[in-house]
Amino acid sequence: MYDPIMRVLTVLEILQARDHVTGAELAERLEVDLRTVQRYIVRLKDLHIPVDSSPGVGGSYRLKPGFRLPPLLLTNEEAFALSLGLRALRQIGLSAFAPATGSALEKLGRVLPDTLRDSIHTVENVIAIEPGPWVVPTSVECLIRAASAIRTSKRIRFGYQSHLEAITNRHIEPYAVLHTDGRWYLIGHCLSRKALRTFRLDRVTDLEVSAVGFRRPDDFDARSYLRERMPFVQSEYQVDVWIDMPLEEAGRMFGPMRVVAEAENGGTRLRCGRDRLEMFAALLLAMNRRIIVHSPPELSDTFRALAQRAIEVAEESRTQPLS
Repeated sequence: MYDPIMRVLTVLEILQARDHVTGAELAERLEVDLRTVQRYIVRLKDLHIPVDSSPGVGGSYRLKPGFRLPPLLLTNEEAFALSLGLRALRQIGLSAFAPATGSALEKLGRVLPDTLRDSIHTVENVIAIEPGPWVVPTSVECLIRAASAIRTSKRIRFGYQSHLEAITNRHIEPYAVLHTDGRWYLIGHCLSRKALRTFRLDRVTDLEVSAVGFRRPDDFDARSYLRERMPFVQSEYQVDVWIDMPLEEAGRMFGPMRVVAEAENGGTRLRCGRDRLEMFAALLLAMNRRIIVHSPPELSDTFRALAQRAIEVAEESRTQPLS
C-alpha cells in the first residue's frame, strides 16, 4: 500500500469502523511513522471530514459523533440527478440553502471520479434553473425546525401573519409539511382552535420547538388532506367558476393546481383560493371553453382587463411596421 491517497482513505475507513484509534495503531497498520499519520489526518481535515484528536504520545483519533461517510458508489445518472436536485432547491422556495448547496457540491466533486464529476459540471454549465414567478421564498430555519418537531413528535409555537396581515400566536401539534404551487404549508392540530389547521410556512415567524410531546394520528394522510382543504387556505380571493369541460379532463388540467373539481350540469365546477387572479383567468381562457363566473366579481373584471389588453396588443401589432 504505497499510494498516499489510498492510505488517507484507509485512515478514514478505520476511523469509521472504530470509536477511536491511536496514532501508533494507524502507523503500524499503514507501515508509516507517526509524523506521516499526522499528515494524513491533516489531509482528512482539509477535506472537511471532522476528525477529533487527543493529546499524548502518538495521540488518538476519532470521527466526531454522528459523522459517517458511506462509499459514494454512484452511477452517472445518479450523480446527475443529485446535482440537479441540489440546484433545484430555489424552485421550491429554498434559495437560502444556496451556500449549503454549493458546499455539498464541492465535497461531492472532490470524492467522485472524473467521469462522474463531469455530470456535476454539466448541470452547472449547461442547465439553467430559475424559480417560477409564483414561488414564495420560505425560511429554511422554520422548515428545518418544523420537520424536526414532526419527526420527534414535539409541539411547536410560532407567530403567524394571515393574508389580512393580522398577527396571532399559535401553538400546534405539527403533522406534516408539504410543498405545492410554489409554497410550503404546515399542517397540524391547533390547540387553541381544537381543530386541524393549515399555515403557509412563509408567514410563520419565531418558530420554537416545545419539550412537550404528542401522538400523531396513525391514519393521517397529508396528501389527501391537502387535496381536500388546501385550495381554500387563506387566499385573497375565493374562486368559484363553471367550465364546459368533462370532470375527468378538468381533473387532469386543474388537479395539481390546488383546485377542487366537481361534476355539474354536464361540465365541471371549479373552486379554489388565489391571491392573484390574472394567471388563473388566463389559464381558463386558454381552455377555449364556455365559462360561467359565480365568484368573485373581481374575476369578471380580470377577464375584461385581459380582453382589453389583448385588443390593444392586436391593434398595435397590426399597425406597427415589421422591422
